[in-house]
Amino acid sequence: MAEEVGGHVKGPNAWRQAFAAIALAGALGGALWASEELSGNGSGPPPATCSDEDAGKAAGRVTGKQLCEALHRPDLAALLGTPTEIAKAASGGDSSFKPAGGKEIATPSAQVEFDTYTVTLSATYDGLPVAGSHTLLGDGAEQRKVLDRPAVLYSDRTISIRFRLDGSDSETGPGVPARVLTVAQDAKDSGGSLDVTLWRADGAVPDDAVLLRVAEKVLPTVPGWTAGR
Repeated sequence: MAEEVGGHVKGPNAWRQAFAAIALAGALGGALWASEELSGNGSGPPPATCSDEDAGKAAGRVTGKQLCEALHRPDLAALLGTPTEIAKAASGGDSSFKPAGGKEIATPSAQVEFDTYTVTLSATYDGLPVAGSHTLLGDGAEQRKVLDRPAVLYSDRTISIRFRLDGSDSETGPGVPARVLTVAQDAKDSGGSLDVTLWRADGAVPDDAVLLRVAEKVLPTVPGWTAGR
């Protein structure tokens, strides 16, 4: 037997792949625990709530839990175009990465999963501007303006991690297509970004209109967001 799950990674950044794999392993453990606890209960699972994985907040930075609370809003299913669906899982976590010879980069993130869509919200405090980054993201990446801030819209692909329940080595491979919107953390594009990522369980390419609708509602509710700044 095996358990297969998917997680988002941003292709041009190897450190994001490692971060996604670690976060995904933790999420799988929680999912298996929930499945065992709920087996035999005819009432069905309760609505998902944001898990408390808040490891503390550095000054001026948002936490994974705060991102989860902003993303896991009551009308999220409606924004996704699937108003009758109920979130199966919601989580947020804090992490960071230290490139060789560089400073530590905070990368808090959150994820909410439905039957049709999975959506993630993350922040990257790398000090880099968003404008012009489309040239690093391959063909098809588009420079945009979203909520009066520089943004980039592009395609990516999740990774699929297959865990063997018999204890043997896990396997990784390509997952499903994803669409990603990266938006500058401030209107001046002084560094850092907020990313909204969307993919479908059936493997179809997500509709950009859905991604933009979610981003335009969710991003202004992230702590620290100030319109026009």
